Amino acid sequence: MNGHERSITQIKYNREGDLLFSVAKDPVANVWYSVNGGRLGTYNGHTGAVWCVDCDWDTKNVLTGSADNSCRLWDCETGKQLALLHTNSAVRTCGFDFSGNIIMFSTDKQMGYQCFMNFFDLRDPQQIEDNQPYLTIPCSEHKVTSAVWGPLGEFVIAGHENGEINQFSAKSGEVLKKAKEHSRHINDIQTSVDLTMFISASKDNTAKLFDSASLDHIKTFKTERPVNSAAISPSMDHVVMGGGQEAMEVTTTSTRIGTFEARFFHAAYEEEFGRVKGHFGPINCVAFHPDGKSYSSGGEDGYTRIHYFDPQYFDFELEA
Repeated sequence: MNGHERSITQIKYNREGDLLFSVAKDPVANVWYSVNGGRLGTYNGHTGAVWCVDCDWDTKNVLTGSADNSCRLWDCETGKQLALLHTNSAVRTCGFDFSGNIIMFSTDKQMGYQCFMNFFDLRDPQQIEDNQPYLTIPCSEHKVTSAVWGPLGEFVIAGHENGEINQFSAKSGEVLKKAKEHSRHINDIQTSVDLTMFISASKDNTAKLFDSASLDHIKTFKTERPVNSAAISPSMDHVVMGGGQEAMEVTTTSTRIGTFEARFFHAAYEEEFGRVKGHFGPINCVAFHPDGKSYSSGGEDGYTRIHYFDPQYFDFELEA
């Protein structure tokens, strides 16, 4: 699916999996039918690269965060802009909590401003009008590079540029738990379907599986390239990882050794059992369909690809 002029930054399925949202380093957010790859529409309004996108539980609203120093709320069906929240620096991550009533987003540390995590309650129109979040958490030391809501919307799990992972309470803003398993920048965090686990992808060439509540480190999946994104299968004990070297270095390596494949690992045995080729550059984001029968990937080449698994995939068992 080609609807972007620049490299893809994030893709996200809605809960039913019939829609796939994609955002890129151009100002347009797209929504596609995942079953046939047809474009349903676009959300127009941003003036800079769009870093993140999220959709609420009942696919009513869409949230996007952009480098034009704004976070915007859209009506999913009509594409109408419902709210515009201005920030002092680029919005790097965003997300709806379980109820769809509370949104969080984090801003970048740039132009003399430090990184903040902001929480808004959409049920209170005054917060939106005044652009005043009910909770702001300053992250002065290391900026937040990826963040997701934990179970029940009680806390947010945030990954930082130094490899640290923190749990921030969505009520008080305090740090509930910390983990430091990665040695470098965390590129992506995605949760399992039931939100009990999450996987983090890092520039230190690994993806790691954690327990959401305790932040206990469970598994590590190693590669020889930076991992840009990783996702947990909703139906099998599998994880998929996408990556490749830094976008700047792509032109200096031949496509044969560029290793731009999506890589599949067994979640329990930590062993790689498959690779899927396709992109002409590093894969920036991967996502499993909520039914586990397909997955999609977005690349530096500006394309989003949806892959359907063969029937053999569901019978496959790794020989231990």
